[in-house]
Amino acid sequence: MATYVKQADKVKAETVGAGKGTVRQVLIGADEGPNFALRRFIMQPGGGMPPHTNTVEHEQYVLRGRARIGIGEQVMEVSADDVVFIPAGTPHWYETVGEEPFEFLCVVPNLPDRIDLVDPAAC
Repeated sequence: MATYVKQADKVKAETVGAGKGTVRQVLIGADEGPNFALRRFIMQPGGGMPPHTNTVEHEQYVLRGRARIGIGEQVMEVSADDVVFIPAGTPHWYETVGEEPFEFLCVVPNLPDRIDLVDPAAC
C-alpha cells in the first residue's frame, strides 16, 4: 500500500559529500512519485555547496535562513519564501549567510541526473 503522508523529520538525512555542513532528505522519491522527487536540503551556518551542474532542472522553495547563491553569472541572496529556478546544465552554488541554518525544498524530475563539479571561474 502506498504511503501518502509521512513526517519529514522521520526521513533519513544523508550528508552531501561535495557540500560543507549540508544534509539532504529525499522526502518523495521515484518509488513513491513517478514523475518528480521532492528533497529537503539543510545547510548549517558556514555551510554550502561548491559550483556544480546537474543534467536536470531544479525548482526550489526556501523555508528558512539566508544564503548567497550563484546561478550562471548571477549572484543573489535568498531567504524564506523565495522561489528559485535553476535550468538544467547551469552552474550553481550556495553559501549560507548568518547564524541560522539555510533550508529549502527542491523538486527535480525523476530522470537520470549527472552532477559535475565545475571550476568556480566558470560561474
